[in-house]
Amino acid sequence: MTVTVRALLEAAGPVLGLRLVAGGRGLERSIAQPRLQQPGLALAGFLPQLHPDRIQVLGNSEVAYLGTLRRAEARAAVERVARAGVACFVVTNGARVPAFVRATGDAARVAVLASRLRTADFIRLAAAWLEERLAPETSLHANLVEVEGVGVLIRGASGIGKSEAALDLLARGQRLVADDVVLVRRISPTELRGRAAALLRHHMEIRGLGVIDVETLFGTLATLDERRIDLVVELVEWSEGVDRLGLVEERMTLLDTTLPLVRLPVRPGRSTALLIETAARNHLLRARGLHSAREFVLRVDRAAAGSGRRRRASWRSA
Repeated sequence: MTVTVRALLEAAGPVLGLRLVAGGRGLERSIAQPRLQQPGLALAGFLPQLHPDRIQVLGNSEVAYLGTLRRAEARAAVERVARAGVACFVVTNGARVPAFVRATGDAARVAVLASRLRTADFIRLAAAWLEERLAPETSLHANLVEVEGVGVLIRGASGIGKSEAALDLLARGQRLVADDVVLVRRISPTELRGRAAALLRHHMEIRGLGVIDVETLFGTLATLDERRIDLVVELVEWSEGVDRLGLVEERMTLLDTTLPLVRLPVRPGRSTALLIETAARNHLLRARGLHSAREFVLRVDRAAAGSGRRRRASWRSA
């Protein structure tokens, strides 16, 4: 996934204090990495450390170094970096952009931007913006709801009752993020966030009712635009093979991130919404180190061990 320099300038320009100075024909170049680079060593002639497809930030140190060189040497140094396939140059701190940098940008078709922000502030804000835009993304046939403060992704076969369960959760005061299609992004190695497709936002499709507007029916507090995914609940057909004690902690891998998984058998008469609420609350307890199933088994083992000792003592006394 990539972002063009034009998209950076148009979408984040006001926040980053950006303006185009030269190299307008390079605005369609791609930015492939969220990390930015200050090419000090590259300007000095050491190119192996230079990463293509990244924004090259010329701060006070880089501009001052170029100022110590003769004009032809300074231009040659910038040209070497530009020819390496960089995304663009950004001169920070509101500094004047040297004429040879502007000329190189035009000649090499590499956009030259200027920012009024300090170098550290620009790098921090631009990296955060790019991290969000370049995050790996996928779409899932599922529902996403916030239940008791937990982001719950509800999965299951088509027609098993995912939307009906989400609707029941709404009636119980929980909040909807997405119905039917969930767009999932990995914004860090340990965090996934989900949202609805633009056309489906705040709407649900319920068999027999059609498409309903959740925000209109339940109020603005019943919906969220985006939510971190904390737990996956998979609705499955009733089976005798399901773990009854809850000792088995299953996991699901999505976009190289592992999430806790709970399988809930669906059967007429069972309140799926209540079970999902209970799963969310149990997830919060486990996050605090309280594992009800393990503690129950420990109590049973202690009781069995105590009973065995009493039987042995009774046998000896007899």
